[in-house]
Amino acid sequence: MDSFDVNRRNWDERAGIHVASPDYAVEQFRRDPAYLSGVVRFDLPRLGDIAGLRVVHLQCHIGTDTLSLARLGAQVTGLDFSPESLKQARALAGDAVTFVEADVYSAPDVLGRERFDLVYTGIGALCWLPDIRRWAQVVRDLLVPGGRLFIREGHPVLWALDLDDPRHLRIEYPYFETAEPVVESVEQTYVATDRSVQNATTHSWNHGLGEIVSALLDAGFTLTRLEEHRTVPWNALDGQMAADERGEYALIDRPERLPLTYTLEAVRTVDPCGGRQAPGPASAGS
Repeated sequence: MDSFDVNRRNWDERAGIHVASPDYAVEQFRRDPAYLSGVVRFDLPRLGDIAGLRVVHLQCHIGTDTLSLARLGAQVTGLDFSPESLKQARALAGDAVTFVEADVYSAPDVLGRERFDLVYTGIGALCWLPDIRRWAQVVRDLLVPGGRLFIREGHPVLWALDLDDPRHLRIEYPYFETAEPVVESVEQTYVATDRSVQNATTHSWNHGLGEIVSALLDAGFTLTRLEEHRTVPWNALDGQMAADERGEYALIDRPERLPLTYTLEAVRTVDPCGGRQAPGPASAGS
């Protein structure tokens, strides 16, 4: 079965579980029209003023971060491949956000001639994509010249850890992109819930930080920020982490040992000739 189909079944089932979990704070969104997700609140000092900007949120899931961006004054389109996730997102956001069903690689075709000032991607998105260079080209195609990519993502070192053994920080999975996916069957999801996932199989890929940066540079971007963080917005290593006042989790013991997330910003280069900037040679780690 196609990897996207496998993952879509998994995320369709997760959507209802996540909406019902207090971790996504859906009821707070409904009660308080000014409420923002913890993820977007963390991003705000770096994201800056986005009021009036045309924004596309790739892999938007149930739309809590997407709605948060709209509440900051942006004109937001959310894109996701999971119809159940988008059903929940539309129920939450109403007319505040336009939602489109598509996988990331199909985004330029599905969105037609529409181009955006900002492409936003949140945590836990890139690992579901098999080809980071193709992703970088998609992001470029979605942006106006001079437009910006903003992404805070799980660090590839975190994704390479054996999270089933949280007592030890042990690299178990690929750090670099691989041709074949990591195939797992996990009935638990990452939110507080007593429900299990029946469509438990997932296909995922890691992408090294150098691979991500090189893909963007070769696609015609100028890197403007790369900041690694010692925190992550969920309890990724149970028993080894504690939450701070923002709801961000860090290692209790020597948090300087491990990068957990990173923020990357890049600007689409304006080609002085008016056409598309030709990509440079491929760059790969070994």
